[in-house]
Amino acid sequence: MTGTRKFEFTRRNFLISSAAVGGGLALGLRLPPFGPAVVRAADGSPEITVWVVIRPDNTTAIRVVRAEMGQGTLTGLAQLVAEELDCDWNKVSIEYPTPGESVARKRAWGEFSTGGSRGIRQSNEYVRKGGAAARMMLVQAAADEWKVPASECTASNSVITHKGSGRKTTYGKVAEAAARLPQPKDVPLKDPKTWKIAGKPLKRLDTAKKVDGTMIYGMDLKMPGMLNAAIKECPVFGGKVKSFDANQVSGMTGVKKVVQVGDNAVAVVADTWWHAKTALEQLSINWDEGPNAKISSADIAAVLKEGLSAEQAFVGNQAGGDVKAALAGASKKVEAVYAYPFQNHACMEPMNATVRWTPERCEMWGPTQNGEGAFAQVLAASGLAADKVDVHNVMLGGGFGRRGTYPDDYVTQAVLIAKQMPGTPIKMIWSREEDMAHGRYHPVMQCKLTGGLDASGNLTGLHMRLSGQSILAAVRPEVVQAQKGRDPLSFQGVFESGEHSLTYSVPNLLVDHAMRNTHVPPGFWRGVNINQNAVFIESFMDELAEAAGQDPLEFRRKLLGNSPRALGVLNAVAEKIGWSKPAPKGVYRGLAQMKAFDSFVAAACEISVKDGNKVKVHRIVAATDPGYAVNPAQIERQVAGSFVYGLSALFFQECTVKDGRVEQTNFHQYNSMRIAQMPKVETILMPTGGPVWGGIGEPTICVAAPAVMNAYAKATGKRIRSVPLKNYGIELV
Repeated sequence: MTGTRKFEFTRRNFLISSAAVGGGLALGLRLPPFGPAVVRAADGSPEITVWVVIRPDNTTAIRVVRAEMGQGTLTGLAQLVAEELDCDWNKVSIEYPTPGESVARKRAWGEFSTGGSRGIRQSNEYVRKGGAAARMMLVQAAADEWKVPASECTASNSVITHKGSGRKTTYGKVAEAAARLPQPKDVPLKDPKTWKIAGKPLKRLDTAKKVDGTMIYGMDLKMPGMLNAAIKECPVFGGKVKSFDANQVSGMTGVKKVVQVGDNAVAVVADTWWHAKTALEQLSINWDEGPNAKISSADIAAVLKEGLSAEQAFVGNQAGGDVKAALAGASKKVEAVYAYPFQNHACMEPMNATVRWTPERCEMWGPTQNGEGAFAQVLAASGLAADKVDVHNVMLGGGFGRRGTYPDDYVTQAVLIAKQMPGTPIKMIWSREEDMAHGRYHPVMQCKLTGGLDASGNLTGLHMRLSGQSILAAVRPEVVQAQKGRDPLSFQGVFESGEHSLTYSVPNLLVDHAMRNTHVPPGFWRGVNINQNAVFIESFMDELAEAAGQDPLEFRRKLLGNSPRALGVLNAVAEKIGWSKPAPKGVYRGLAQMKAFDSFVAAACEISVKDGNKVKVHRIVAATDPGYAVNPAQIERQVAGSFVYGLSALFFQECTVKDGRVEQTNFHQYNSMRIAQMPKVETILMPTGGPVWGGIGEPTICVAAPAVMNAYAKATGKRIRSVPLKNYGIELV
């Protein structure tokens, strides 16, 4: 048997009995052993399609496998299914299939990963078809009962009506019969112009429990007999445990066991996490810090600087003829070097996972952006077969890429600890200091840009040389190998084609990357490489415009003739900010645009600067063309939230390296903007439709920083070319 667990995320109701802890999949979905029987959910209700369960009381359970971490994917996906299902939105609840169930059913729910702004755009078609097919089956079941053609029946709000006779029935009454019907092969979808649930600014399904404090996050989880673990990994990346004396702390209050975790970490297991943490702090651990123990930020910067002029580099975008010749023959040449630092995800909820391991079964409960990725980690670390393991995703207290698949280091650690205490659920929580010391950091990068202008101020040649880390080389080397050494993601926003292609048309163009990997592990940080690439290219566009004696907006417009959607969002923010009119006295404007994750985004800002270093961002106008908008209210919140993350990174955030380890330990050294510093955000949502759906959660983050940097250059006459601005004594007020 296999099972879909419906998680009632409340502190009062989240009771995991000892039977549930040991029972695993047997508690959930019941699959028929043979014949055309009905697949049933845990409460016995029939499954119509893998995405839809209809209960006898006419309520609807919609299945979601993508992770919810504040971005609204849960509600958006439910809207898409409900739209095609024509169910009563007020009677919708959510169920979360597990990866183990998916494996048992030949990946019936497809991709679990939530990252790269793919949650909705990648799965929209098949979840909509899941809802539409369920509606067709329910209507057919009613038609069969009435002995009329299905074409004479309509469905709305979980009620089916026969047009000729006026007879009505509910989904709940025909669900049993519908579940026995074969699923239709031809499943047409609605025209988005007719949407009544999708495309509307409906309230999120998870807000109430977050507001009243009943939402359960990974750190809140409680189980019978559960113990808690605190862990410390060698502070130098690549280092190992040399020795430790468990007897030093084994007698401390609440301590149950001291264990080595892999070859590079030590954990203390205790009755409470605070007892575990306190004991771990008292434990003397001798580390073999390895060959990276003396590396500093200066050493890394020197390696990247060398890459700016290296002969060998991987080409990500090339157009026209000889770029070197074009630059050499230019009437005016502009050159600039930019830099972007390591940055930590700094999720409000540190890494954690709860695992129970026995020789017969291993289950993990915890926050993950990719249930299947976590499943693979549990499978590998547990030593058990695939039908003996499972992962139960709990609400995430932030993700931003850190809780993605590459790597789920904290999941593996939790399993390795639990294996040393068989049968006991172990909740492992990282301290904030551990979370800062062992992130998977935004990659460090430098960039040298050289542009050539003709006598009329037209851009005739552009060379953009990137030098820095490759994320894929660290986490998916097979992709880099298939690309003959190139990491295509390094070129996000400036690539030759696809979802991150450069929107500007330049007669002679070369964008290349000198890969310079460091011992500091990189990871997918919200927006990923568009963050630094937008700072590089959009700041430099302003520098080129200034050298050409042209308005930055007009300069860009001339280069966007072949990208009407990019031009559309740029024009929209310019008009809304009042670009063609003088700014108020003491106020300065900046703008930026980029294509990212198949969406077109632009931002224009207004700032003022006091005493040369105190910056007030008054407003940011942001335009987004994602193709389609599933929940406009959520998109507005996502855009504003991305600016919190992006502006915090711009002004405050940097991870530096000394003696092989990250120096920052907590928020006093790795700050975030406050509510009073947050500008007014005006969102322009302009979906243009078409065959491609764009992302929402990540694209707009990249345009806030260069827009503000461009405005600051106008205000002060000083061009800042590296992040964060605090290094220049610049404050956000």
